[in-house]
Amino acid sequence: MAQLEGYYFSAALSCTFLVSCLLFSAFSRALREPYMDEIFHLPQAQRYCEGHFSLSQWDPMITTLPGLYLVSVGVVKPARWIFGWSEHVVCSIGMLRFVNLLFSVGNFYLLYLLFRKVQPRNKAASSIQRILSTLTLAVFPTLYFFNFLYYTEAGSMFFTLFAYLMCLYGNHKTSALLGFCGFMFRQTNIIWAIFCAGNVIAQKLTEAWKTELQKKKEERLPSIKGPFSEFRKILQFLLAYSMSFKNLNMLFLLTWPYILLVFLFCVFVVVNGGIVIGDRSSHEACLHFPQLFYFFSFTLFFSFPHLLSPSKIKTFLCLVWKRRIQFFVITLVSVFLIWKFTYVHKYLLADNRHYTFYVWKRVFQRYEIMKYLLVPVYIFAGWSIADSLKSKSIFWNLMFFICLFTVIVPQKLLEFRYFVLPYVVYRLNIPPPTTFRLLCELACYTFVNSLTFYIFLNKTFQWPNSQDIQRFMW
Repeated sequence: MAQLEGYYFSAALSCTFLVSCLLFSAFSRALREPYMDEIFHLPQAQRYCEGHFSLSQWDPMITTLPGLYLVSVGVVKPARWIFGWSEHVVCSIGMLRFVNLLFSVGNFYLLYLLFRKVQPRNKAASSIQRILSTLTLAVFPTLYFFNFLYYTEAGSMFFTLFAYLMCLYGNHKTSALLGFCGFMFRQTNIIWAIFCAGNVIAQKLTEAWKTELQKKKEERLPSIKGPFSEFRKILQFLLAYSMSFKNLNMLFLLTWPYILLVFLFCVFVVVNGGIVIGDRSSHEACLHFPQLFYFFSFTLFFSFPHLLSPSKIKTFLCLVWKRRIQFFVITLVSVFLIWKFTYVHKYLLADNRHYTFYVWKRVFQRYEIMKYLLVPVYIFAGWSIADSLKSKSIFWNLMFFICLFTVIVPQKLLEFRYFVLPYVVYRLNIPPPTTFRLLCELACYTFVNSLTFYIFLNKTFQWPNSQDIQRFMW
């Protein structure tokens, strides 16, 4: 069976890479010049490729660290020495974009390894389910699209997934080092390095919590009653656990590589004067709470085979009726957060090349009340996501949602790309779906990808004051 699974995996990876190469060829023919953010990334990478690493030649419009450019130079430069290609060829737009296609192959393999680790063979997941899950997530539309452009998405995903895999295998020094590499691609990836540390802490807390529950069961101690009783019990446990020097010392010894990485991040923030480098005026942090609701909707849409079903809706409605006071309070809080903390970035209103521009213009901007009417959908999506993660421990869920909040809420701009990493981490950790649901998910992703690529390559347009060809994209 293991050998057969290897054949299935090789076939899936080979077919995906072949299709990706054909799409890459179509992109290269259509886009011979830098497009969108590539106008900043590609010239900077070419300067690095030519050996110009001086800070004086850094483009001030770039807001991320130079991880992508450094890795690109490390990949394309050896091609000049091995094949004798000219510098013009190895530093060309096509070669630099091809680096992301290589990252996509690495992401495919890492996703497979992560599914094998998170969902071991002795559990319900079969070989077909693991490979289908890998294939589906590898062609996840918002991630897959950027494999063909010179953006930071593919490399950022690669190093973050690699760090998570090493964390799950208990190799925390390597995980922290890979987390640093991910940070060099995008500063917010420091949160996912912290998530790796949180994964270790959650595992130890879960073990101690089970021991505590068993102890109370044997001693037949009376349990706490009343509303939020479970929350109060967990809070009391966390307070007692954190008061023990032995426990804190154990956690420190396990997570010190991540703590060192966070310390280096803090030094960077102090020296740099903030998280963003370059153009900070367009990347101001704020408490944009509705971003969490947008992520819930995004996840519900792309994971509908797993999160949306008549039985789920029925269970949710029964729970709402049973705990109507709690859900009424949650609804009021959600409406208040939308009312007071909705921010509209200037890019969202001005750039009609992104799908988010049309979502905002034709839904939220046209009907002001719509953002409040969607609150029940947000609540259902949030509940459904939390329900799908109930196989994970309460402490793992706590760590995940804290990291999700930290990485999404401070972002002022509504951008689907910001949802990709948390979505992939979420999708990796839900129980193995049935083969039918996986096929539905794969069919959905294939349709969305086909439509997206067709529109991008064929439905071009021009702005009134510019001769440049514009294209629709995520």
